[in-house]
Amino acid sequence: MTHVDLWTPLDWPGFGHIALAALAFLCVTAFLAGAIDAIVGGGGLLQLPAMLLVNPGGAVVYSLATSKMVGLVGTSAAAVTFARKTPLDWKAVGQMAATTFPASVAGAAVASALPKSVLNTVVLCALVVVGLYTWRKPEFGVAENRRFGHRGELVAMAVGGAAIGFWDGLGPPGTGSFLVFLLVGVIGYAFLRASAVAKVVNIAANLGALVFFIPAGKVLWGLGAAMAVCNLAGGILGASLAMKRGSAFVRKVFLVVVSGLVISVTWKLSLA
Repeated sequence: MTHVDLWTPLDWPGFGHIALAALAFLCVTAFLAGAIDAIVGGGGLLQLPAMLLVNPGGAVVYSLATSKMVGLVGTSAAAVTFARKTPLDWKAVGQMAATTFPASVAGAAVASALPKSVLNTVVLCALVVVGLYTWRKPEFGVAENRRFGHRGELVAMAVGGAAIGFWDGLGPPGTGSFLVFLLVGVIGYAFLRASAVAKVVNIAANLGALVFFIPAGKVLWGLGAAMAVCNLAGGILGASLAMKRGSAFVRKVFLVVVSGLVISVTWKLSLA
């Protein structure tokens, strides 16, 4: 009988020399992250820290790049699942996604000039405001309350896409959750439709990052493929749960994710 060593680094190409036990851990994390991300965003709260803990490839950039590739697959699957059951204004969604990409590049350029402690403080304050506002208004996002006509909604979503893209380019956590909050609070979507739109816009954000990472050879394709299968399965499950349980359920998950992000960012600031 062949002995399988769970703790010896694998020699498989594209896996970043991690052990089989670490691979299993990352795959489970990718599944859970995919489910959470599909429901309301924030899956990166689980997936990226797990990858940084394992540190495949021996450098942070491999975790960042591979995580974006995994997220792209899971988000795409969730977007397809949502689109089949949730009617979307594809012109507005496409316009929002289109403005996200260049704004993300601009955000990345600005990020290099900003101290991380300043950025994390801004993120923490914003998350606390978002969480308290949602918690104190039980009816917020449960039903739709569209605030613009069709043309006004197109403009608002395009501007919102640029703002979220810039934020995503800066690199702070919680981009997906802020996107959902923007769609609910500004556009007037219910949480369910906001989550569906967010998946499509997130695809553009992930593609923007991969434009830089893939030519640089920073994506670990073997590890990414294994995690992507699990993330995809989690994304389909999460989207199905969201559609089955409705906006009230999505709102509750949103509050849990925002609370987790507040704790995570506070911890980072305490270590700074």
